[in-house]
Amino acid sequence: MSESIKAVVFDLGGVLIDWNPLYLYRKLLPDEDAARKFLAEICTPAWNGQFDAGKPFAQGVAELSARHPQHDALIAAFHARWPEMLGGPIEDTVAILEELHQSGMALHAISNWSAETFPHALERFAFLSHFEVTIVSGEHKLAKPDPAIFELFLRQAGLPAGACVFIDDNADNVAVAASLGFQAVRFHDADGLRRDLQALGLLSPQPAL
Repeated sequence: MSESIKAVVFDLGGVLIDWNPLYLYRKLLPDEDAARKFLAEICTPAWNGQFDAGKPFAQGVAELSARHPQHDALIAAFHARWPEMLGGPIEDTVAILEELHQSGMALHAISNWSAETFPHALERFAFLSHFEVTIVSGEHKLAKPDPAIFELFLRQAGLPAGACVFIDDNADNVAVAASLGFQAVRFHDADGLRRDLQALGLLSPQPAL
């Protein structure tokens, strides 16, 4: 194991947890195209990002419903039926997390996630208990890629950036982490992540079958 790396810091959604609003809106709208159109034009990623940054769902839903009253029930469902957007764990990446945990590596998380909905994830995914420090953006009203959320993590964890490997599927988040001195890894899939962590000396190569 690399002596310089003291911790691995994970993003959650898209890396360890499969979250997608389509899982809900496919049930609520007549077909895939309608669901995708609604999420591209009404309940957009930018609108959802407000909740990750700390805006209360009640406020955001009310504001959007006032602009699109014909869609008020669909907009309200984004919060009321939020757990239905959780597809489950990304099993191959969770297996890597478990290997790191068994090796004794310190594990942490920095996630863009609403403080109101994160408890649903805590109830459902036992592996979240492996993290010593979990920074949930909505709790601090800071969201990636703002450098301040990474700096907050470093203060809470008591670590220098260079001692941390940061894993995220978002290129902007990875770029900011790298600029702050993290050993930043862009997540594409579990096989690629395993190779990256093996190259850093954090995982042993798996024996050939």
